[in-house]
Amino acid sequence: MPFRNLGLDPKILQAVQEAGYTEPTPIQTAAIPPILAGSDLIGIAQTGTGKTAAFTLPILTKLAAVTGAGGQRGTRALVLAPTRELVLQIEENVRSYGKHLPLRVATVFGGVGEHPQINALRAGTQLIIACPGRLLDLMGRRCADFSGLQYLVLDEADRMLDMGFLPSIRQIVRSLPTKRQTLLFSATLSKEIEVLTHEVQ
Repeated sequence: MPFRNLGLDPKILQAVQEAGYTEPTPIQTAAIPPILAGSDLIGIAQTGTGKTAAFTLPILTKLAAVTGAGGQRGTRALVLAPTRELVLQIEENVRSYGKHLPLRVATVFGGVGEHPQINALRAGTQLIIACPGRLLDLMGRRCADFSGLQYLVLDEADRMLDMGFLPSIRQIVRSLPTKRQTLLFSATLSKEIEVLTHEVQ
């Protein structure tokens, strides 16, 4: 099944083609239609299987529909990832696939100055990609407003648990709207991941 049959926004399809992709990977074929349909999802996929596109493409399509209809202020999507490197990698994918959209994206992680991150959170940037530790710190200082959040993604959830982020994730999730779409991606489906899945959905 080619990308054009998955129901993605035409501007995103254009960006995908310009990136040189023609056929979706198995995780993309399996994940994109149910995400577009509004379902919560658990995706089990190793790094390198195209899972970042599996959640960014449908979320960008949904954001594009709202933006095209006159736009909504505030952060609509939050992606949590375990490391700065992964946050930056996801951001690169989002900017590549969303380059033809009027989309605002920001990253939040430690080890760098926090003022640009605070400004992005306060401005209601549409899509935030964050490490749990720094994000929770800024949320505790009332720098973020997630009252309009519609999409939550936990990427490499098993690594986040291994790195001790479970308490931070729980705190972040508790402060988000309960009516939202939740997507969880992990390389393994352990008992801990199953417990987390029940907690965040």
